[in-house]
Amino acid sequence: MADYCDLAPGHPFHGPYHDHDYGFPVEDDATLFERLVLEINQAGLSWLTVLKKREAFCEAFRGFDVDVVAAFDDDDKTRLLGDARIIRNRLKVEAAIHNAQVIQQLRQEHASFRGWLEAHHPLPHGDWVKLFKRTFRFTGPEIVNEFLMSTGYLPGAHRDDCPVQARVLAAAPPWAR
Repeated sequence: MADYCDLAPGHPFHGPYHDHDYGFPVEDDATLFERLVLEINQAGLSWLTVLKKREAFCEAFRGFDVDVVAAFDDDDKTRLLGDARIIRNRLKVEAAIHNAQVIQQLRQEHASFRGWLEAHHPLPHGDWVKLFKRTFRFTGPEIVNEFLMSTGYLPGAHRDDCPVQARVLAAAPPWAR
C-alpha cells in the first residue's frame, strides 16, 4: 500500500501502526495471531475501523493468547458477538477461534506459529495464499498479503523512500534475508 507512507505519519491511529508495527518482523505467536485476527476482521471494512478497535480486540481476545482463544466455548462466542467494541461477525469470530486451534496444532511440528511461517518462507504470494487457505479459515489473497507484509514475510509495507523502511530493513525482516 504505497500511499500508506503518505497517509499514516502523524495520524492518531495509522501513524503508530505505520511507524512501529507495519512491516517489522514479528517474533511471538500472540502478535502474529493478533495480526491475523485483525486482518481477517478488516475484510470488507477500512483498516482505520480495525485500528480504532485494536485495544478492544486485545481485551476481548484475552491478549491474543493462542491457548486461551483456542479454548473459547459457546459462552465466549456469545460474549464476543455481543461486544459492540469489536467487529461482531460470526464467521470472523469462529475463524479466530478455529485458527487459534490450528496454531496449537502447528506448534506440535514447528514449535510456534513463527516456526511454521519460517518453515515455508520464502514462497511467492500465490503459494502463500494456497497454503493459508489449506491451513486457516477466512484467509483470502488480500488478507494473506496484508498479514505477510505486516509481519515482514513479504516486501511492500513501505516505499523505499519512507524513513521507516530503513528501520524495517535494519530489523532484518524475513523477505530481506
